[in-house]
Amino acid sequence: MIPLSLAEITGIVGGRPHDVPDLEQQVTGPVVIDSREAAPGTLFAAFAGERADGHEFAGRAVEAGAVAVLAARPVGVPAIVVDDVERALGALARAVVERLGATVVALTGSSGKTSTKDLIAQVLERHAPTVWTPGSLNNEIGLPLTALRADESTRHLVLEMGARGVGHIRYLTGLTPPRIGLVLNVGTAHIGEFGGREQIALAKGELVEDLPAAAEGGVAVLNADDPFVRAMRDRTKARTVLFGEAEDADVRAENVRLTTEGQPAFTLHTPTGCSDVTLRLYGEHHVSNALAAAAVAHELGMSVSEIAVALSEAGQLSRWRMEVTERADGVTVVNDAYNANPDSMRAALRALVAMGRANQARGARTWAVLGQMAELGEESLAEHDAVGRLAVRLNVSKLVAVGGQEAAWLDMGAKNEGSWGEESVHVSDVRAAVDLLRRELRPGDVVLVKASRSVGLERVALELLDGEGEVAGRWA
Repeated sequence: MIPLSLAEITGIVGGRPHDVPDLEQQVTGPVVIDSREAAPGTLFAAFAGERADGHEFAGRAVEAGAVAVLAARPVGVPAIVVDDVERALGALARAVVERLGATVVALTGSSGKTSTKDLIAQVLERHAPTVWTPGSLNNEIGLPLTALRADESTRHLVLEMGARGVGHIRYLTGLTPPRIGLVLNVGTAHIGEFGGREQIALAKGELVEDLPAAAEGGVAVLNADDPFVRAMRDRTKARTVLFGEAEDADVRAENVRLTTEGQPAFTLHTPTGCSDVTLRLYGEHHVSNALAAAAVAHELGMSVSEIAVALSEAGQLSRWRMEVTERADGVTVVNDAYNANPDSMRAALRALVAMGRANQARGARTWAVLGQMAELGEESLAEHDAVGRLAVRLNVSKLVAVGGQEAAWLDMGAKNEGSWGEESVHVSDVRAAVDLLRRELRPGDVVLVKASRSVGLERVALELLDGEGEVAGRWA
């Protein structure tokens, strides 16, 4: 964070100092919400969560070097007391971003946000110092924490924005106003909460509505291949840039193909030239993510050759997203268990099949170990059934549906589509899935593990790797 005195911070957040011996003392480090991350120069923000109250750890944070605590009540150590810690954190983030002068790039979408954010960050950091959202900390707390990691050297601030309803993204853009806004897609993630794709589009489009006008440098980067996103051109004052495989896309891909390893390759076309790209990531769905990253980088002045090299060398920064590890016995485990929705599930199944083709010489079989897709509301049965059917249509060798009712629907869809025998099986829990896989896996097999985060299906992948993933993993 840019250095700020406690007096300045108090004014910005509208707080009241308590037990502060020197208001001119400066905060020079980031803001943290975990006392274990407190270090000299930091500011500790105390949140009262479901499991723990950060106010109870204020003393520990100050002992570790935190200059003061941002708190909702006096805590017996130097503190700035505010009525609402979350809103105070947001106000502080906005003030810091305004002083930085960095270009804020914000992105949203129903799926692929974190993978695309990671690509953008890796491309832009070759161009100038860049700070980006770690993992998927894309909410009212995670976003300002990211912004407050930026300092005077930061030139690009890349922020992922999530939404659970209309108005959420507008609130986030108010904290960290972007100059470049990227919308990836409007899919079916959280459709049960939103009530339909039209409502999802309404919420995601708040990002482009809040951009500066074209004359002020505002740029809306939109997916030309998604009709809901393309239509957002009419909702923004910013200049629009289209990406995708459509012929009228400003940044587009041609000659899209998969390598023998199942990694996407294509020719990247931009308004200033073209260049070939081969991604290290797995699955054709990453082509759209890469084009989005290329469009942002092109707007920020990078040449097409620089962009192509950066994309071809970029990896997956965030855990449990198409994280590929080959065991010593030749079994490949794909841990994509961080989250799941119908769109990402379909993309992951297609990637699995492509990877299986790459391993055909070793007699590979493909295993889809799938669990619940949460927050689908009334669409849940139909969407789980459809994913089970797709696994059969794609000729996935084995489907293992893990869990309760939703898993039963996955299995039902597969069987109704024409699966027979043990090609599709429904098991009750992680232990049963692991036991089945340990009995039946053989060298060359490729195993995809995917479900919504709440299911905790990553435990299947971790048990199958049994320590190999941390040391010998091949990261996608």
